[in-house]
Amino acid sequence: MGKLLKILLTLAIIIGITWFVWDRIKPGTTVDTRHQVLIERIEAMGKLELVKYRLSDVVEHKNITAYLPEASVLLIIKADAVGCIDLTKLDSTDVKVSGDSVSITLPKPEICYVKIDHKDSKVYDTKMAFFREATLVDEAYKAAEEEIHRQVKNSDILQQTQNNAIHVFKPLIEALGFSKVSLSFK
Repeated sequence: MGKLLKILLTLAIIIGITWFVWDRIKPGTTVDTRHQVLIERIEAMGKLELVKYRLSDVVEHKNITAYLPEASVLLIIKADAVGCIDLTKLDSTDVKVSGDSVSITLPKPEICYVKIDHKDSKVYDTKMAFFREATLVDEAYKAAEEEIHRQVKNSDILQQTQNNAIHVFKPLIEALGFSKVSLSFK
């Protein structure tokens, strides 16, 4: 019986040492990611971006149900809104030259895009979300995106885009030799 105990003890020590050494020297996890990126479409662009607004939104989103505790998430959202003028809408009838005078009717300013910056946005806190956390965060991001779009539409971004267009185009046209420059918008 003593010999069997010595063999089992020796075997346990060998297994323990082997496990300890293997745990220290085993190779790390290898990651293999493969991509197949295809260009789907190439488009000519003519939008001149003239102003960029950086917005922040603190969103508290709650999901209230009759049978489960109230789940909530608190997000800090960063977003960018860009105002631009689409120069592809400009045609020769919009430019009138008379001696040293030029009159240009530019397309009306528009909002090029509003997009959430996911890199700078973050989930600040979640409460009672458990298995619903991903859905709750997704709903909060969608609500934030809708609210940011609404706020941008109500802001002065289009007026600021128009002002910046005048500040960009007027010196450029004057540098071409025109002393009288008149800029208007459709």
